Amino acid sequence: MKNFLSGGRLLFDGAFGSYYFSLTGDEAPCELANLNRPDTVREIHRRYIEAGAQAIKTNTFGANTHALKSDFSTVRTVVENGFKLAKEESYGAFVFADIGPFMHETREETVSEYIGIADIFLDFGADCFLFETFPEYEIMEPVLGHIKKKNPEAFIIFSFAVSQDGYTRRGIFYKALIKAAAGDKNIDAVGLNCYCGPSHIKELFRGMPAVGKPASVMPNAGYPVLSGGRILYNDNASYFANKLFEISQCGAVILGGCCGTTPEHIKEASKLLKISGGELTIAAKTEERKASLSVNSFREKLKSGKKVIAVELSPPAGADAQPLIERARAAKDAGADLITFPDSPLSRARADSMMCAALVRREVSIDVLPHLSCRDRNTVGIKSILLAGKMENIGSVLALTGDPMGPVPDFTDRGVFSLHSINLISYIKSLNSEAFADDGYFIGAALNINAPNFEAELRRAQQKEKNGAEFFL
Repeated sequence: MKNFLSGGRLLFDGAFGSYYFSLTGDEAPCELANLNRPDTVREIHRRYIEAGAQAIKTNTFGANTHALKSDFSTVRTVVENGFKLAKEESYGAFVFADIGPFMHETREETVSEYIGIADIFLDFGADCFLFETFPEYEIMEPVLGHIKKKNPEAFIIFSFAVSQDGYTRRGIFYKALIKAAAGDKNIDAVGLNCYCGPSHIKELFRGMPAVGKPASVMPNAGYPVLSGGRILYNDNASYFANKLFEISQCGAVILGGCCGTTPEHIKEASKLLKISGGELTIAAKTEERKASLSVNSFREKLKSGKKVIAVELSPPAGADAQPLIERARAAKDAGADLITFPDSPLSRARADSMMCAALVRREVSIDVLPHLSCRDRNTVGIKSILLAGKMENIGSVLALTGDPMGPVPDFTDRGVFSLHSINLISYIKSLNSEAFADDGYFIGAALNINAPNFEAELRRAQQKEKNGAEFFL
């Protein structure tokens, strides 16, 4: 393995794509510049190295058939040229094969293309790899193993992109991902990049668990603004450099920039980092919080093997909640243990299931189970409603994909479906370990015992259980 870090820190370059656009105004994928603007690619690499970068990334982040909308032969040419151009202009800097995330319809197709891209780099002698901006880790395990099998001395950095609250776009909490990746013998360094500006990424990094491997942090320059129809980043090189220095003081040893950063950002950072020097250190482990679950009668009855009687009440289609409360009282008086609330079934709008559950819980004093579907909310909306549910002491939730939208008169009214039910279950489980660590949700999932293909339904149920489902309805 290359010994980059024996002397302290390693400073990477900054963004290629946003900097390329600022220079050229070319809106085509910047990776295509490896074919049609090679001199510009060389110039960008050269400017970053002159600014003080000790490592540069190949211009291949989006070099895949999905992003380029091309066949693999085009991807091959783009990758080959990208690696050659970086090597030609490296002047002693380390050259990292840069690979970004993409997803095909099947796992097999995705892994196959990743391995194909890695093989192109390996065939040209690449021994440093940066997998950056990833929302998940598990699918990449066979790819990383393939690289190490072909070149055991390769150095691999694996970096995740998370929002300010620490979740990836797949709804996975970053601490779990960092731990999983750090436990992979094929990964040599782990970290964070993109999505967040330097201040927010610093706070996320400070909360990272100690993993015993070098930490990599490459934040955006800040947050973009829209000007004249273009997305721009304000000139804040000095601010960025100071924050990157503070991140280094927290223990990061591999540093650099992502979207919006320029050679000027790296130049300012290089000045500060050269002053500090220092030995390789790992961020101190933060104290883990332990969940302390409050009493959930429904959960306790199921766990003890008791029979539970659940009654489903549809939220009202209008604004009058009194009939719902009366029906809930009648169900309780008849012996019901739990009232469940569907989430706008058949995609026909009804009162919010979480709010109805909270109302009935307060007014009737009975356990409730709101259904939560992916159809109408992205992860921001889902977390928002789950936070509100916890304020009302809702203890359980049923995670569903939701009925699709029916025919609509125009394209503006359609479902969101950022997640499906299995992702949603995983997301709620992640929230239970952090945001709701003192009182997590009891997570339920749907199981259709009358499915025409029950074997397929059962396999999905097993996936739901694996991702965190604790009971089935």
